[in-house]
Amino acid sequence: MSTYSEQLKIFTGNSHPKLAEDLCEYLGTELVNAEVGRFKDGEISVRTYETVRGADVFVVQPTSPPVNENLMELLIIIDALRRASARRITAVIPYYGYARQDRKANPRDPITSKLVANLLTQAGARRVLSIDFHASQIQGFFDIPVDHLYASPIMVDYFKDFDRSNLIAVAPDVGSVKRVRSFAESMDIPMAIIDKRRPKANVAEVMNIIGEVGGKNVILLDDMIDTAGTITAAASVLKQKGAQDIYACGTHALFSGPALERLKNAPISKIVVTNTIAQEDHGLENLEVLSVAPLLGEAIDRIFKDLSVSVLF
Repeated sequence: MSTYSEQLKIFTGNSHPKLAEDLCEYLGTELVNAEVGRFKDGEISVRTYETVRGADVFVVQPTSPPVNENLMELLIIIDALRRASARRITAVIPYYGYARQDRKANPRDPITSKLVANLLTQAGARRVLSIDFHASQIQGFFDIPVDHLYASPIMVDYFKDFDRSNLIAVAPDVGSVKRVRSFAESMDIPMAIIDKRRPKANVAEVMNIIGEVGGKNVILLDDMIDTAGTITAAASVLKQKGAQDIYACGTHALFSGPALERLKNAPISKIVVTNTIAQEDHGLENLEVLSVAPLLGEAIDRIFKDLSVSVLF
């Protein structure tokens, strides 16, 4: 009979090999012996040096910047594994790129999150495991099972020893309300909502604050920190309204464009993110990076053993 390590295999591309290694350590297995490289003209090549026939293979590859490179790597890896007779291929995408275009906000807009779902399915993925989609309805874009995990429990665990008597959770926009309400209920603290409008992409303007934040320590919770416009504008307004310490939390730390400069100058005591995207030394002394490896590792173990994953939601 095959052993656990022979049937469960972890494969990684070049997007976040450290997270894949952490998952292997959690699961007590090793990465598939493979190489994901480039031909001289830039085309992606995948070579696997061990059999995956009949195995349950989990491909760890967040589609973070450079998103097109990482997405194409993921698709080619899945295709290679399918042709190598893997029993089931699960795309482990901690950060799901192209998620913001989930509807036609303007005439003739593409819906790229649906397009990516189609590409993954056609390539041969039979399951998707991800964390904090930008929009929950993306689960419905797939015709294969999707396990959508949330980073909130990781954030709750981080803040569990803080003095809760003076804490308040704040949603930086209306789209974050459900996520922040769940977090606030888990922490047993009140919540407030920031009314924001976005005149154009990557530009946010704070309009009003619904709730009382004066004299409070604030936890700002969002699914991603991209250019940091939303989170830093919210922090500035909260400070003007009398908030004390402000903790900015985001599952996916993209830190694009002016993000680092904005975060350095913002009235934020601590920036708390997870490692769904590979992080480097950003020069932010107040940055705390939390690992999602235990959460993903437990989900992978349960999927492999055909156990319920919903207990992790």
